Amino acid sequence: MKPLKEFTIPFVGLKVGKHDFEYDIDQTFFDYFEYEDFNDVNIKVAVVLEKKATLLELHFKISGLVNINCDLTNEPYDQTIENNFNLVVKFGQEYNDENIDILIIPHGEYEINIQQYIYELSVLAVPIKRIHPGIEDGTLDSEILKKLEELSPKEEKEKTSEDKDIDPRWNKLKNLLTDK
Repeated sequence: MKPLKEFTIPFVGLKVGKHDFEYDIDQTFFDYFEYEDFNDVNIKVAVVLEKKATLLELHFKISGLVNINCDLTNEPYDQTIENNFNLVVKFGQEYNDENIDILIIPHGEYEINIQQYIYELSVLAVPIKRIHPGIEDGTLDSEILKKLEELSPKEEKEKTSEDKDIDPRWNKLKNLLTDK
């Protein structure tokens, strides 16, 4: 996958210290990754790159709204997301991203692309179980919810009729459990 140029940070020309980068992420970003779970996206990403003599520290902070479908009703709703991540970039002999928090890039590199980190932070910020807020407070009126309520199993209130159908010889075995 070809990297997007707007998410490439050339760190060679930067002075030692902190540098701020801001990005506005919309649906086209996720279309690039062929991620289809989001209907609409409005995310702000703030990246603070702290350049030191021997390494780089990247501090990611994302926040915004994604429009997703509810797992129960398939109704779209806006979900607020927030996420933070810190990444240390070191220089070594060869590229290595096996460790989650540490990225090792070759000595000759002069730029870093952060699009994959932004993508992963955004996707992982969405809750695993996506429930429309109208379901929790009871304001959502949906045909699917009505059908689920209609087809849900009813609680049996009287279990005494079930006890009457049991052969009396089995009742002695129940006493074994309670006579301990």
